[in-house]
Amino acid sequence: MTLPVSPTSISAQISRRKCLIRLSSGGMLLLFSEYASAGGQLEEPLMDSVRTALGSAIANHAPPVPEFKDSESKIAYLRWMGAMSERLKKKMPELQIRQEFLQTVWYESKRAGLDVTLVMGLIQVESNFRKFAVSSVGARGYMQVMPFWTRVIGDGDPGKLFHMQTNLRFGCVILRHYLDRERGDNFLGLGRYNGSRGRAPYPEAVFAAQRSWLPGDRALG
Repeated sequence: MTLPVSPTSISAQISRRKCLIRLSSGGMLLLFSEYASAGGQLEEPLMDSVRTALGSAIANHAPPVPEFKDSESKIAYLRWMGAMSERLKKKMPELQIRQEFLQTVWYESKRAGLDVTLVMGLIQVESNFRKFAVSSVGARGYMQVMPFWTRVIGDGDPGKLFHMQTNLRFGCVILRHYLDRERGDNFLGLGRYNGSRGRAPYPEAVFAAQRSWLPGDRALG
């Protein structure tokens, strides 16, 4: 059972240090140079209707293939992919993995009604684009999703949070949920995502990282 963790204890526990993580899915040992620097959503009671809606939002496992209403939208997407792929090259050297990641981020962001640059900024702060990142409070993957979410709105298997699309799907749906709870307020929504609602450091870090992913042509955002 995952117990709620206070924002104070989260900030006290999140430190830059070495850790050895055993991945239950493959029995592998991976050495990370540091914990993920963020990630600590707090488990809160959800109304049945909200739980059902969130569960439905993460249930569809169709391939993340973007659809476009016209050729201009498709061209904008391809230009975005090219520009972002170049910026992400140092963090994800393998082209195929990088393209799959960007396509999935685009798809899941648009699906959840989120600004893709905000999601990219959040991922940078949460995991620095590391698929197998684990925080000191147990948050997992690119978007540092807390395992309790798989029990609350998923199938109960936290190991799936290391799967690219699953992690990005959960993260985007959860962020959308928090933004809706805060009536679209990015500052408060991001704080809730991090378990530090009302505190400035985390939202400000995401906003700063977001600027790194703004396209030169604003029409690509």
